[in-house]
Amino acid sequence: MKQLVVISGKGGTGKTTVVGALAALAERPVLADCDVDAADLHLLLAPDVQDEGDFTGPNNPVIDTERCTGCGVCVESCVFDALALDDNDVARFDEVACEGCGLCSHVCPAEAITLRPVIAGRWFVSQTRFGPLAHAKLGVAQENSGKLVSLVRGKAAELAEERDAPWLLVDGSPGIGCPVIASLAGADAVLIVTEPTLSGKSDMERVARLAKHFDIGAFVCVNKWDINEDVTRDIEATCKEGGYTLVGRIPYDAAVPRSIVEGVPLVEFDDGPAAQAVRSLWTAVAAAV
Repeated sequence: MKQLVVISGKGGTGKTTVVGALAALAERPVLADCDVDAADLHLLLAPDVQDEGDFTGPNNPVIDTERCTGCGVCVESCVFDALALDDNDVARFDEVACEGCGLCSHVCPAEAITLRPVIAGRWFVSQTRFGPLAHAKLGVAQENSGKLVSLVRGKAAELAEERDAPWLLVDGSPGIGCPVIASLAGADAVLIVTEPTLSGKSDMERVARLAKHFDIGAFVCVNKWDINEDVTRDIEATCKEGGYTLVGRIPYDAAVPRSIVEGVPLVEFDDGPAAQAVRSLWTAVAAAV
């Protein structure tokens, strides 16, 4: 099984659009949407949910108001200012400010604070017409998305092993933080989808260095390359200097947003310039991984 993670360094470059197209081109793939903060691969693949469950995030403190003596030790110890004494000298906590570290439960001399797990989201294992899809939905204002990404990746890897799948295609998170690092675990290669803007170029360089740090080979694709040919040339020069393989240029094509509106992968929607470029890109990546 070969594991390819598609990342971008920033949002809005067309990463998920490319993954949806690759799902239609790859042989018996297993898919994982690891952009759990804003998962949208399901919009293109119309999955049928087969299994699902709760994702437990950070713990929240529960304060026994009968045992609380109002000593204020927990308030003084909380570096996030998530605890305060109310008018009755009873400790109260702010769910938004709390990071779930649990220090308050350890320092409370009256043992009035315990921790309870919080349901922070849901994970899903679904079936698409291209293959199984592991995906998830993180709750509003919830954290630990890196942990949820690892859960999704793990379920996708299990599915791939069970089915002896040739490909595990992962739609990674934007940026270079914890969710992206969790997305890269076990990857054979990464495909960086960038755009010909200064921010796109800068973020592409950051995420390429991240892949290099983990000794993962990086391919680069420039989406909508013809909207700024000067920056595209700069990106290509940067790839050459950094040792990153440029595998494709996808031109601007009005068929792309139309395919998204219809909820159909680009290569199934038509065979225009963008679709042909994605087909060539997949041929190059599949041969190189």
